[in-house]
Amino acid sequence: TRQLLAFSRRQTLRPKVLSLTDALAELQNLLARLLTEKVELKIVHGRELGLVKVDQNQLEQVIINLAVNARDAMPDGGRLTIRTANVSEADSRALDHPLMPHGEYVLIEVADTGSGIPKENLGKIFEPFFTTKDPSKGTGLGLSTVYGIIKQTGGFIFPYSTVGKGTTFRIYLPRYIETAADKAAEAAAVATPAEAADLTGKGTILLVEDEDAVRTFAARALGTRGYEVLQAESGEVALDVVRAYEGRIDLVVSDVVMPNMDGPTMAKELKGLLPGTPIIFVSGYAEDAFAKNLDPDQEFHFLPKPFSLKQLAAAVKEVMGNK
Repeated sequence: TRQLLAFSRRQTLRPKVLSLTDALAELQNLLARLLTEKVELKIVHGRELGLVKVDQNQLEQVIINLAVNARDAMPDGGRLTIRTANVSEADSRALDHPLMPHGEYVLIEVADTGSGIPKENLGKIFEPFFTTKDPSKGTGLGLSTVYGIIKQTGGFIFPYSTVGKGTTFRIYLPRYIETAADKAAEAAAVATPAEAADLTGKGTILLVEDEDAVRTFAARALGTRGYEVLQAESGEVALDVVRAYEGRIDLVVSDVVMPNMDGPTMAKELKGLLPGTPIIFVSGYAEDAFAKNLDPDQEFHFLPKPFSLKQLAAAVKEVMGNK
């Protein structure tokens, strides 16, 4: 059994030149749904914003991750502001960041009006497994993932926080300046356009996710691509759904950390009910943290959280296509 597919955390970056204004506009509806009605979303686009060269899926992971963490810091509601701006070389010299080389950058600022992070925790937030959340509320989505993606992209991220007032993350991405080699590669790409990946498919998927917004949006994304989706908000409900459903279930997509019954425990119970059915686990934790709890005879795959809807559809397509 291939236990981990190419969409695990070690996936290859596919950087492309893009406008942050366009990328954020594409994400706006998803962010609004994830934030729920309690949290107001405000996006302030910088004027004549420079381009950046990043992996768009990874950038989406970063923004979604920061937005979900901000939402969780505002249980009674508040405002999330995402602002972009150009940073000139002179501006970068004025910043007090000795490890960041002077140069031109594009800034993404993600600011919430939430509970804030105590000073003693601010230096630890990018460490794997660090979370201030109640264990029953899940794990948080792993700011270490955000840090890793930004670092891999050649960028920098800095947190600022005041307890009781909120938290701001400032991300500096190198501004993209086109070179002669880039122009040649672009011309070659235009001459041989790549076909867009077909992410549609058929089959029945059991989606197990305790976070309502994530489950609803993932179900809609898979439904519009041709799959029938059965939803469950917990491991116990998932087992009830399987027992009651009379048709064939082709794939299970499940969160790992859920209250009462976690994903690996549910998987053991499912083995007798759905023998041979593959499972995609989604988690903010690294796969090694839970893989030891899984049955080596079961086929499972891993998708790091947070993920874009395109990444989810691609993971499902890859697993379903290999059956």
